[in-house]
Amino acid sequence: MPWELIKLNDGTSIPSVAYGTWTLGNGDQTVNYVDEAISVGFAHIDTAQGYRNEEEAGKAIRESGLARKDIYITTKFSGRDDLTIEEAIQSSLRDLGVDYVDLYLIHSPRYAQPDIPTAWAVMEKLKAQGLTKSIGVSNFEIPHLEILVNSAKVYPAANQIQIHAYNFHSQLPLIEFGNKYGIVSEGYSPLIPITRMPGGPVDKPLNEISSRLNAKPEQVLLAWAKSKGVVVVTSTTKKERMEGYIAAGDLPLTVEDIAAIDEAGKQGARQQTARTFIRRAVVACAVASVALGLAGALGIDIL
Repeated sequence: MPWELIKLNDGTSIPSVAYGTWTLGNGDQTVNYVDEAISVGFAHIDTAQGYRNEEEAGKAIRESGLARKDIYITTKFSGRDDLTIEEAIQSSLRDLGVDYVDLYLIHSPRYAQPDIPTAWAVMEKLKAQGLTKSIGVSNFEIPHLEILVNSAKVYPAANQIQIHAYNFHSQLPLIEFGNKYGIVSEGYSPLIPITRMPGGPVDKPLNEISSRLNAKPEQVLLAWAKSKGVVVVTSTTKKERMEGYIAAGDLPLTVEDIAAIDEAGKQGARQQTARTFIRRAVVACAVASVALGLAGALGIDIL
């Protein structure tokens, strides 16, 4: 199946793959990257106040020639420039050159000031005013969502969080909590197993599946993320990779393929936990050794 639309809890639909502008910087080159992404088939652009490139994204969208209804725009309130949520969305709309966005997110719970219920009430007002069709959050954990749903008149449509093979198992309770309230999870950084954590257990099934399907490892990871029912947020500056990312929507992963990546991801997470424990133990031992040496030098008996 290709990258289909996912129905949100407010009745709207969201494209299940997005081109993110987080790492693109700004300037004419960024306009070109977004323009290329749209040209190869991305119909969802994910940006943010904090990325400092909403203006570039908006320029590329306008230059694409697409009707506003044919491009889905997500942006976020990132608590920048001392702007309130109301002021920030107006600034974002001006920079993007549009009258509304499709999805507006609170970028992090730390930006929900003075508290989550108060900030969310403002988000609900923006939706009612038609400045955004849907509202949601990003990087919220279960305790944050519990506070939100207990006070909300309108539940968040989405929660954008980091999702990849090595953290999926630990993120699953958060995803399932969201599902209870119809909150769709959006997953950014799905390629971490090969971009930041190469050489781990996921490499083996990834390479085997890639070879069998004549696909790139990054395509397999995107198809795996798609199988989890999340909106996949990814990025690249290379046009051929953009094309590959779109093609990944048709990659025919089997149930066994998905299970193999799942299991390798759990194994890698356990290894990472063990390494973290060992590093902390080594540091603790080093600190204890220094303390004992200092005590001895001062003639203090602490044993």
